[in-house]
Amino acid sequence: MTVPRLSPLDPLDRQIIQATQSGLPLVAEPYQAVAEQLGVSARTVMLCLAEMQQTGVIRRIAAVPNHYKLGYRYNGMTVWDVEDHLVDALGQQVAKLPFVSHCYRRPRHLPDWPYNLFAMVHGKTERDAARQVAMIAERLGEHARAHEVLYSTKILKKTGLRIGG
Repeated sequence: MTVPRLSPLDPLDRQIIQATQSGLPLVAEPYQAVAEQLGVSARTVMLCLAEMQQTGVIRRIAAVPNHYKLGYRYNGMTVWDVEDHLVDALGQQVAKLPFVSHCYRRPRHLPDWPYNLFAMVHGKTERDAARQVAMIAERLGEHARAHEVLYSTKILKKTGLRIGG
């Protein structure tokens, strides 16, 4: 379990966050590039990032792809109504599908919103996306009482932690 730090960031952690908050450099050795910018070793940068991740200062280091630029025009959040006592187990099964990029549980808002399991799919064509939705439905079987697909209509800017200098 991750326990958040109660003390403020030390100066090097703050510098690393500021140097990486817009993304890692798109070079062969991104940690080395950050290290050179800060005047420390790449190992130091990696150790600091790992510690910040373990202590909960940062959640993850991950690529944030632009699905549209990669040719995926049909990006749909599938929402499913499954029994609450099964949602975690079913969600784990759905999350294992290779085309699901996000899968999580969310509270229902009855009577208008009965859905409690969410899974994001990405298709280059509408048919690709529909095929993926059908595969999720097959995986959920009789436990899927209802579902919808909410397709993206625009890209929202995704940003993480931002701190000033």
